[in-house]
Amino acid sequence: MNIGSSNDAAAVKEQYANSKGLSTRISFHELYSTNKQGYGNWIVSNYEIPEGARVLEIGCGTGVSWLGHENLIDKCEKFYFTDFSEGMLETIKGNLGERANVEYMQADIQNLPFDDKSFDIVIANAMLYHVPDLAKGISEVRRVLRDGGTFYCSTYGESGFTEELANWFKLEGDDFKPNHNFTMDNGAEHLGKEFTEVTALRYKDSFHITNIDDLAGYIVSLASLHGIGTLPKEKIYEVLRAHEENGVIDLPKDYGMFVVK
Repeated sequence: MNIGSSNDAAAVKEQYANSKGLSTRISFHELYSTNKQGYGNWIVSNYEIPEGARVLEIGCGTGVSWLGHENLIDKCEKFYFTDFSEGMLETIKGNLGERANVEYMQADIQNLPFDDKSFDIVIANAMLYHVPDLAKGISEVRRVLRDGGTFYCSTYGESGFTEELANWFKLEGDDFKPNHNFTMDNGAEHLGKEFTEVTALRYKDSFHITNIDDLAGYIVSLASLHGIGTLPKEKIYEVLRAHEENGVIDLPKDYGMFVVK
């Protein structure tokens, strides 16, 4: 996860200092998502990685999406997994282990420590919206990507469950601060300033939640829904139960990825 300097960046750095919080969120999605392929598996299924490729992943996180797909890593000449967080790098090392063609290192997308045109593939999943200088970050990706190479980057849209919950709880102002810096709705515009071919792919999914306690705990932990965390527990359950049908709460999900040439 890449971050920079600012109060918001400091909060992001704390949030991703280790993999615990991220793993908790991943577990909730695995448990209650209706699309059982899994977002991470779907992302990897769209990669086209040629034999002998040089690959860079920025903001690699825990690396769990690569589990079961290690053959894609092994076919590469060199694979750099980078993250701003040392804690994340320790976790991904534990998940993927040491490999002759793999290097784990700290790096900032705004100032990548690689030569021009170094990579055939660059990957940046669920992290571009955190980059303080997004234009600089995307420019750096273009710089290190070889002509004809591919940039894969995933993100969320602006019509997902956080927007729905904000409506349920009537959140506004400081109580609801969605990060729309780079989304499926505006990402193509940002990417188009550096790249000529930008394709948007949407992942079809939703939440089907059968345990209201799990949902209450999950949404309180989300920074964008700050206003929910300030409410009494009884109020949170009251609002959620108003949208419960036959013991189930359904919520939309809005995710996807860009394939960029």
